[in-house]
Amino acid sequence: MKNYQLYNKPELKENRKNLRNNATPAEAFLWNYLKCKQLKGRKFRRQFSVGNYILDFYCPAEKLCIELDGADHFTLAGYQYDEVRTKYLKQLGITVIRFENQTVFDATENVLEEIMSCFKEEEK
Repeated sequence: MKNYQLYNKPELKENRKNLRNNATPAEAFLWNYLKCKQLKGRKFRRQFSVGNYILDFYCPAEKLCIELDGADHFTLAGYQYDEVRTKYLKQLGITVIRFENQTVFDATENVLEEIMSCFKEEEK
C-alpha cells in the first residue's frame, strides 16, 4: 500500500502557494492578527492542507480550522461542498469555524473572541 500523506500533500503545494500569494482582502486582514503567535501564543498556518482540502487558517495545537466565506459559499453548491468538507475535518477531530468575509472587517474583535473561545487550554 502506498504511503498516504494527510497534511500538506506535495501535489497541493502549488495550489497552497497560489492561495497564499493571492489572499482575499479578508484573509490578509485576519492574518495580521493570527501570524507570529499573536493570538494567545497559538501558531496558525495559512492555506494548510488536510487531505484534499486547503484550509484558510489552521492551528495544529488546537486542531482548529478557520474559514472565511465569500459569495461562492452562499450558493446551494457551496453550502453542500462546505458541509461535506466540515464533516470530513470533524472526523479527524478538527473544529471548523466560519466567518463571512465582511464580518472580519466589521466585527474584528468579535471574530478574535470567537476564535479564542475555541482554544482548549490556556497558553503554555
